[in-house]
Amino acid sequence: MPPFTSARPIFLPRREGWGCYSEGHASPAGGGIHKSTSMLSVIIPTFNSERMLVSTLAMLISGAMSGVVREVTIVDGGSTDATLLVADAAGCEVAVSSAPLGTRLSAAAAAARSPWLMFLRAGTVLDATWFEEAARFIDEAESSGARRSAAVFRKSIPVRSTYPVIFEALALLKFALFGRAHPDQGLLIDARLYNEIGGHRDAVADPEADLLARLGRRRILMLRSGARR
Repeated sequence: MPPFTSARPIFLPRREGWGCYSEGHASPAGGGIHKSTSMLSVIIPTFNSERMLVSTLAMLISGAMSGVVREVTIVDGGSTDATLLVADAAGCEVAVSSAPLGTRLSAAAAAARSPWLMFLRAGTVLDATWFEEAARFIDEAESSGARRSAAVFRKSIPVRSTYPVIFEALALLKFALFGRAHPDQGLLIDARLYNEIGGHRDAVADPEADLLARLGRRRILMLRSGARR
């Protein structure tokens, strides 16, 4: 049996409701999304993540409605809560496997139908400006011929946290000095670059952090939009 099996047929567009899919490129009022922007395939690993997944999928509504998000794939490790029901109700493609996380993520990336991938952890919420900035990043990379690019979102600390501004500043300093991004910041990456560096690996403790480390500071741009969990 292959390590990656789909729990439902090929992901189909949902014309009613917001779902997690949009085929068109209609821009919201004042959105400024370039009409030629390549669409994103969003990949979210889950395991008993029903509550965290709801907030992340809700955040993706704007990207789906603008046409930036083409598809959302949930790669689940065998949840026993309502994670799969939440994903299915939202119109996401759902794949369930007991394989290691690296295998699941790589398989989802291989099956993606967009030239750009965005990996998010369940519970990660991006600023409202994320899809506009992501679209600009993609457009600039494609127009300059530098498509082998990657970006993460700025680490944002919840306002209710103690000294949020200080912690955000320290996170920016850490990235500037060492180029160390955290998987909670998401990853926007050209699929060709993802394949060139070997994608997510299995024989590591944290495949998501390992991928960011292999990309290194020189190949990762930090976007201004924040990401918080």
